[in-house]
Amino acid sequence: MSSDDRNAQVIADFRANSGVVGGDRPGRPIVLLTSPGRRSGTMRTTPVLYFLSGDRYCVFATHGGSDEDPDWYCNMMAARAVEVEVPGAQFRATPVVLSGEERDLIYAKQTELFPQFGDYQRKTTRQIPVVALVPTTGSDLPA
Repeated sequence: MSSDDRNAQVIADFRANSGVVGGDRPGRPIVLLTSPGRRSGTMRTTPVLYFLSGDRYCVFATHGGSDEDPDWYCNMMAARAVEVEVPGAQFRATPVVLSGEERDLIYAKQTELFPQFGDYQRKTTRQIPVVALVPTTGSDLPA
């Protein structure tokens, strides 16, 4: 099964089951992020794991430890806005890349919960971005 097919299944499960997904991600905290493609403008939805830090949803641009940032991250940052779906809520947000001690602390906490995040960081020379999704008001994304 391709990653696009897996993502489509996770998105369908998420929406059909109030945020609960099965497959290879049972019980994991999933958020759906939707933003326009930076070249095509086509709206794209991607499921990603999140870490709740206070009232902020934080996501991680791991790309499985690749040396390149994932497309969803590049698209979201180019748009400077993202539509967020979490169980029971949907909102627009501004992505804010965390840095320094705050970034390191949240990444370490995520690694404690999901040790593969440590593997991802060890596999790449880039520092994996940690992004806080800050709720916004108004219409930040194209219709």
